[in-house]
Amino acid sequence: MPVSAFDFRSALSRFPSGVTVVTTRDSSGRLHGLTVSAFCSVSLEPPLALICIEKATASHYAFVETGIFAVNVLSAGQQTLSERFALPFDDKFDNVEFEVSKLGVPLIAGCIANLECRVTQAYEGGDHTIFVGQVESSRIEHGEPLVYFRSDYRTLSGQGDHRPSAGVNISKRSSSERE
Repeated sequence: MPVSAFDFRSALSRFPSGVTVVTTRDSSGRLHGLTVSAFCSVSLEPPLALICIEKATASHYAFVETGIFAVNVLSAGQQTLSERFALPFDDKFDNVEFEVSKLGVPLIAGCIANLECRVTQAYEGGDHTIFVGQVESSRIEHGEPLVYFRSDYRTLSGQGDHRPSAGVNISKRSSSERE
């Protein structure tokens, strides 16, 4: 008997993940972005990363159309950006500080990492499309990541938690061990 969508989502919520905003543009140049936790590295040689985009998302077509995207890894102070890009807005980039990259995709300011990617492969994945992209450039900054765990935002240091962690300590390193 297959697992229910509720049970599957509940199990997945036990896996802490970083929070990203994935950005692209469509063929007319209109900018698109959405909050994505389904992001991971695929290969170091060549440098490949993947993102999973729900087919029903209004921006899905733009990823297919242009075949380019950026992964913006959010810092601990960017929860508002995560929430903004998770909701349907006409212009998600209004009052958001960003620059347009060489590939023509938005790179959001204040992130701890930005990766510019060109799609090399796309796979069907149920109600999502899995886009594999070759990383063409990256920018790395210091800072703490924004983390999502058990349906809430967290930081590695535990600061900014909205509710008690019920004994869960996401970070096992002391602050002197972090960069």
